[in-house]
Amino acid sequence: MKPKIVVLNGPNLNLLGQRQPEIYGRDTLADVEAKVRKLADEFGLDLDFRQSNHEGQLIDWIHEARTTAAALIINPGAYTHTSVAILDALKTCEFPILEVHISNVHQRESFRHHSYVSLVATGVMAGFGVHGYELALRHLARLIGAKG
Repeated sequence: MKPKIVVLNGPNLNLLGQRQPEIYGRDTLADVEAKVRKLADEFGLDLDFRQSNHEGQLIDWIHEARTTAAALIINPGAYTHTSVAILDALKTCEFPILEVHISNVHQRESFRHHSYVSLVATGVMAGFGVHGYELALRHLARLIGAKG
């Protein structure tokens, strides 16, 4: 069985490519998924790629990943800065977690400079655009010893 990487995307990422393209670019979330899926195939990894605008749904998926995944990539969107509940769910995971942000959150409003997720993340990708997802997957593949 191939190791599974779960990729979770939070609120408003369903509008990627449409919402503030000057910040987030023109690639859609489907474009991002296709690129990451292709790379996962090269590494022999199974990919579970999801998006929700609902905090509870993201938490349920994190709980599910605890028993099915080898690692997790999460772009929690605005929940990055507000959700202790997502932090607590991530604390239950015993595998590498990479936090991804398309924009450089440290160049933006001061409230975006704090991340609850970073308290448990193995690493953080910020400011690499949607390419950050591929960088995160490459790093996780190395961490879990995937061939590629």
